Parts: sequence; structure tokens; C-alpha cells
Amino acid sequence: MFKKILIANRGEIAVRIIRAARELDIPTVAVYSEADKNSLHVKLADESVCIGSVSSAESYLKIPNIIAAAEITGADAIHPGYGFLSENTKFSEICGMYNITFIGPRAECITKMGDKATARATAIANGVPVTNGTGIVSSVAVAKKLIKDKIGYPVMIKATAGGGGKGMRIANTEKELEENMVAAQNEAESAFGNPDVYIEKYLKNPRHIEIQILGDKHGNVIYLGERDCSIQRRHQKLIEEAPSFSLPIDIRNKMGIAAVTLASAIKYDSAGTLEFLVDGNNDFYFMEMNTRVQVEHTVTEMITGLDIIKLQIQIAAGAKLNIKQNDIVLTGHAIECRINAEDPRNDFLPSPGIIEKFIVPGGNGVRVDTHSYQGYEISPYYDSMIGKLITFGIDRNEAIAKMKRALREFIIEGIDTTIPFHLEVLDNKLYKDGKISTNFIAENFSNK
Repeated sequence: MFKKILIANRGEIAVRIIRAARELDIPTVAVYSEADKNSLHVKLADESVCIGSVSSAESYLKIPNIIAAAEITGADAIHPGYGFLSENTKFSEICGMYNITFIGPRAECITKMGDKATARATAIANGVPVTNGTGIVSSVAVAKKLIKDKIGYPVMIKATAGGGGKGMRIANTEKELEENMVAAQNEAESAFGNPDVYIEKYLKNPRHIEIQILGDKHGNVIYLGERDCSIQRRHQKLIEEAPSFSLPIDIRNKMGIAAVTLASAIKYDSAGTLEFLVDGNNDFYFMEMNTRVQVEHTVTEMITGLDIIKLQIQIAAGAKLNIKQNDIVLTGHAIECRINAEDPRNDFLPSPGIIEKFIVPGGNGVRVDTHSYQGYEISPYYDSMIGKLITFGIDRNEAIAKMKRALREFIIEGIDTTIPFHLEVLDNKLYKDGKISTNFIAENFSNK
């Protein structure tokens, strides 16, 4: 096992990793920017190192500073969390050059799945269904021809290096293609330093279903059921649940087998997630793979009883998975609401500032993952997440009831939050009936 783990991240995921490492009796090192000197992950870690100014480019994305922090503190492993450098092949390779274990998949896996156009090609080669689409398209003229000959409108334009809903646009006509392809390329260039986009058939009102997998360095791969992440606003997930309320068990198993097939084909050796779109006929199509832990891994932990972060650390250290597919039993239902410092009455405008009052909910079946506390300042320099509220019930109705109760108990003053919005969604009859899709928010909350 590792002597010491450096967490190359911030916020609630850094706190989450510190807690997992502590339960494994591994000391931790927090890195932080000047803006995060009072963050909870800095207070909880055994050691901490400032790695730069408030800018992400000069701190959490600054590879030399992070490697230097690891060397200074004697950390022999780095956990990247999610976002920032978590799917950066160069960072993974540099860790190896300094004999530091990257707690994630091999660089080859990140390369094959991090580029979404390549991931589609890999899925096709392994018999995993995908929507009609293209490889990287360089010009609007080429896109028009491919759409006319092969796909048909509507289409989704997607950044091949994308994530977090950036570099994605829908086009229903050639005119919209001309406008939105350029916009997607510009946004992709700005967000990821890579303007490449590809195009795939746009499915109307699909569900966004993802399969959590674990693979070790000994060739074992298993899946841990599915999560429904259909409640989104502008491609950003807001509420996630596990298992999917409306997905038949046989379709879940087929998706799980497809996910394991694809992960096994690239010899995947960490925690990862394969994302699918599911249409009204329960036909499913591979969308992309995230070669890292996800924000919403919590709901899978709740229904499986497994600690995904601890398993990820153990796998990185060379341990063989001590659980087999037949050992995975899904129990109950879990829901996660992302509590963000945003004003849902004002187009979800970020609401940075000092938290003047902070009282978290509790009770049976309630979990809060957060880096925030009373007196803490939500910075304007990073994402606006305050924390994640997760509830677990014997079934979906009980999980919803607990979530509504917990949201009402969650007191945050001094900044605006998305708590009122979550309560509004949970009270919606279509949501309660499980009649949801990725367009649920757009169709039922027109002012959002």
C-alpha cells in the first residue's frame, strides 16, 4: 500500500478522498491555491502545500507545482479526483516518470477513451451500440455532406475533448449547423485547448444512463449497476439516482455486459463510468467513457454498500478485486442533489460569498459530502458546488421523501443556493412518476 497520497484537487472530492485514505490508514497531502487556504480539505489533510495563485491554470492545473509538492512531502501516489488533471494523459505519464503512482487508469486507457471520437470507434469495434455519427469533422461543408448522406437532422455537435456540457450544440437545420458548429468549436478551444468536434444523431427525449465499472490490473472487470442522470440543465447534471427507476432489469444487465466488454477490451484498471443514451424503446447507445471517479459515485455506493474510492486506491496499489459480479447486489434506492451556490430565480447566476449560517441535515439514510462550513467563502474562481446531499430509502418513494425532508433541514445563509429548485423538481408529478428525460428541465421549467 502507498506511504502517502497527495490529492491533486479541491472541494468536496478532496475531502472525500482524504476520508477514504484515512480509513485505509494512509497519510494525505492537500494542495491548495491561495484562494483555498481555508478550505476544509486543507484542514483535514495530514500535510498541505500551496501550489499557486487563485487561477486554476497557475495552481490545480500546474503539473510542475503538483509534482514538486509530491516530491517535497514524500508522496508516492497522487489521486486526481475529477475535473482538472483527472483525465490528462500527460499528467499520468509524468507521474510515472517520477515514480509516483497515478490513482487512475493507465495513460493508454485515458488516451483511448478521453478522446470521444476515438472512444466511439473503440465501441463500434467491440460491438457496443452507438448512434449514427462521425469521426472528427474539420469544416461545416464536410459536416453538411456527412449529415445529408449518413445521419439526418437533428444532430448533436460535440467536442471530442469535452466534458461538463461544454462544446455541445444541437442543430436541427443546416442554418443551425453553420452557427452552432463554429460556436461549439470556439467553446471547445477555450475550455479544453482543442477545437475538434464530431457529430452524432440527436435523440429526442432520451434518458442519460451510466454504468459504474471497476477494473483491476489482473484482468478483472465488474459493473456496479446503473445511475440515472437525466435531470440536467444545459447538459449539466443536477440530480442523479440509482438504480434507474424506469430501466428494466434485462436492459440493465445488457448495458452492464456492454460496459464490461468495452472496459475489458482496453484492459481498464481503475474506477470508471460508461455513459449511454436510452430511447423510448429501451434501446441504448454508448455516448462516452469517463476514466475517473464521477461526482455521482455516491448513489452507487449507497445501493451497493461499496466504497468506490477505497477500491480505486487499492486497485492502483496492485490489489486484485476481491468481489465478483455475482457478489454485487443492489439494495434500495439513492438520490443525490448537487447543492450549488447559484440563484435559480436568476438563470442560475453564481452566488459566491461567505456562508453566514450552515446547518447540514442528518438522520437515517442521509449523507452530506461537502467542503463547506459556517464562515467559509465560496470562491468566484472555481465551480459553485457547496456540496452533495444524498438520501437512501427502501424504495424510490422513500428516497424522495427523505430528500425533501433533508433539503428543508439544510440551512445555508449568506448566499443563494439551488435548494429551492431541487424541492420544486421533487414535487413535480412527472418526476415523481419517473417520466423523465434529458429535456425534463427545459420542458417543465421554462424559466430555467
